[in-house]
Amino acid sequence: MKLEIFSDVICPWCYIGKRRFDRAVANLTSSGIELNLEVIYRPFQLDPTAPQDTPTPVREAYAKKFGGNERADEILAHVSKIASTEGINFNLDIALRANTSRAHRLIALCQTTSLDHTKLKELLMIAYFCYGKDISNKDVLTGIGINFGMNETAVVQMFESDSSVDLLNSNLERAHEIGITAVPTYVFDEQWSVPGAQDSEMFERIIRRLAEQSTSS
Repeated sequence: MKLEIFSDVICPWCYIGKRRFDRAVANLTSSGIELNLEVIYRPFQLDPTAPQDTPTPVREAYAKKFGGNERADEILAHVSKIASTEGINFNLDIALRANTSRAHRLIALCQTTSLDHTKLKELLMIAYFCYGKDISNKDVLTGIGINFGMNETAVVQMFESDSSVDLLNSNLERAHEIGITAVPTYVFDEQWSVPGAQDSEMFERIIRRLAEQSTSS
């Protein structure tokens, strides 16, 4: 069973959803259910117009988008509280809203290696949500990639060229073509779409049901 997860690195619900989904898979596996599940993260940009290398404090970006500091503080406090129930410590007071195209390109490069790109995805989210890193910055991204085990030369060469830009754009266009308007969105076998950061129990029910259908077909 193939699962494509459309998400953005700076999307708080994408990180929360990832934690819930990963827990669901672990619970099913530990209960003895054999899952033939291929997980592929696909890019989506919440703000494709955000500039590179000139990040904005997330509170400022939210205030501009949602109508002032008070409303921004309410939203950030709420999502931080939800994240904490999933064992994630958001530090949104230091988070920097930035363009995510380079981060998506790094993930795409990782997908061409034997490394687990789903783990790199989480490292990028940790860098953004927990440590206030500028995830549009080439040096920051290169450091994360190298520390994860990616080839330094390959990462540097990718960022020095436009070799992966067309691939990113085609993936973003595909999300548009299949009707992805919000993230996270989970697409199973290019047929069934599940929107939003469902709780772990719901993910378990969905995966179990689809796995049974796949086995019986």
